[in-house]
Amino acid sequence: MKIATYQLHGERCVGVVSEDGKSVAPFALTKEEARVGALGIIQALAAGGAYPKVVDKDAVLVADVRLEAPIPVPRRNVWCVGRNYHAHAKELSATVFKDNSTKTDEWPIVFTKVPECVVGPFDEVELPTEVSDKIDYEAELAVIIGKQGKNISRGDAMNYVYGYTVVNDVTARDVQIRHQQWDMGKSFDTFCPMGPWLVTADELDGTKSRVRCWVNEELRQDGPVENMIFDIPALIETISRGITLYPGDIIATGTPAGVGMGMSPPVYIKSGDVIRVEIDGLGTIENKFR
Repeated sequence: MKIATYQLHGERCVGVVSEDGKSVAPFALTKEEARVGALGIIQALAAGGAYPKVVDKDAVLVADVRLEAPIPVPRRNVWCVGRNYHAHAKELSATVFKDNSTKTDEWPIVFTKVPECVVGPFDEVELPTEVSDKIDYEAELAVIIGKQGKNISRGDAMNYVYGYTVVNDVTARDVQIRHQQWDMGKSFDTFCPMGPWLVTADELDGTKSRVRCWVNEELRQDGPVENMIFDIPALIETISRGITLYPGDIIATGTPAGVGMGMSPPVYIKSGDVIRVEIDGLGTIENKFR
């Protein structure tokens, strides 16, 4: 099932996207229930409820709505993982990771992005030129947690996955390095485009997908999820150690090689650039930077 959050006639709706991705039919939700997007659906299912009724007669073309992030109001910070593809770790080994003595095969780097930086799949992203001129892109597969758990074992981890979505982990590289802790450089307003919708785990095996990113139609990133250093079960196991994960929590799983900082010389995002991220089986997000 593909679940989209969208704006129609000034109101937020949550609905089921058709198999061809061309239309969306809303769930029968109140305005308050729709306020948190797909998060409310996930939480209700985790509590033992069922999917709301789908109002097929109110289906509309996806082209006639404004798609939002499937979870436009995350319940808390987005969990993120750094240096999680072998080639990406290598390309940045002399930059942001040069003082990091942790071996790539021991523990993942985990940080967060504030909920307020989440925007829709086709929204503009603001360049904070008064703070940074080294803005970079990071195309990523994001995992959506479907039920509450703590100290989740690797063997049981995939049973906690509700579904997947696409994320661009936009980063101010100079701010990231300056503060050592990464949250500030990752959390500027609009720095987490997400979408175009959420695909449930019964429809997509995210462990066998592929992540691609284009900058102004130039392919920059292209990597299979299988090339992760820490796979999805390992990430869920690690993040849930002593920390309760909740339905609707989002884990961005890291980016393949090909980021702007890894080029020689580095090439950062300019005003007017368009970044497109595509993940097999999930769809595409595309954002202009201003």
